[in-house]
Amino acid sequence: MTTPTVLAPMDLALDAGNTLGEGIVWCERAQALYWTDIQRATLYRLHPASGALEHWPMPERLASFALCEADGWLLLALASRLAFFRLADGHLQTRHEIEPGLPTRCNDGACDRQGRFVFGTMHEPAEGSKQPLGSFWRLNADISLEQLALPDVAISNSIAFSPDGTTMYYCDSLARCIQRCEYGDMLDTPQLFADLGELAGEPDGSCIDADGSLWNAQWGLARVVCYAADGSVRQLLPVPARQPTRPAFGGPDLDTLYVTSARDGLSAAQLDADTHAGALFRSRVGVRGLPEPRFAGMPA
Repeated sequence: MTTPTVLAPMDLALDAGNTLGEGIVWCERAQALYWTDIQRATLYRLHPASGALEHWPMPERLASFALCEADGWLLLALASRLAFFRLADGHLQTRHEIEPGLPTRCNDGACDRQGRFVFGTMHEPAEGSKQPLGSFWRLNADISLEQLALPDVAISNSIAFSPDGTTMYYCDSLARCIQRCEYGDMLDTPQLFADLGELAGEPDGSCIDADGSLWNAQWGLARVVCYAADGSVRQLLPVPARQPTRPAFGGPDLDTLYVTSARDGLSAAQLDADTHAGALFRSRVGVRGLPEPRFAGMPA
């Protein structure tokens, strides 16, 4: 077994102080990073070249989102619904309510290589522990919504697609395993891709590089792990925060890895030790990413 390479720790890009930073994507058209602070129901945009930072308040928690082929629009996975959002004036078009009547909310999401938005939900119990009540869904370009034939989950995460679009990765964070399956109009039987075993952490968000490796942020373990396409660990990237949440390749050449993080759930003593919890981090990791797929459907 090859010993994975341990990279230099990530640098601080922005001390954002997010409660639950998530959903980060790079927009080539705007040369900007977008991400969300789920708990504060706020969308952020950072232009790294100038340092200009903007934000938009949301009507409810924003879990994840997708860039759109239509200029100036995002597709939002808000806690209870999917909606188009026009950045220029904040106009919101709700298109689908998600799992009404269930104690769940939207969570991780990403566009596939065909321009369809794939997302999952998570259980939010009034009391007690999370249970596998969430599902995975796909919004097609014609705005039709379909439930994917995947097992129910407690916390959907790690949704990503191979460079050729024929493999989907995903996880239930509480199971501490990342799964993969053959992907297309239909999905094949899921197979185990990576297992965190007895480690006291969870797989969170993921992205894919141009070589087809998967980079996974690991909540509670202060690291991002790069897995080769066969599931072997290639590189370990330390993050100066205990709870990294999602990576994304960005920059003009897509050669900088950015990672969001969270303060959520940390005690006062833990926050004293974790001084950059909730920050945005960056690192040059020696590989390039892929352009972020855009949702192919159009706002009404």
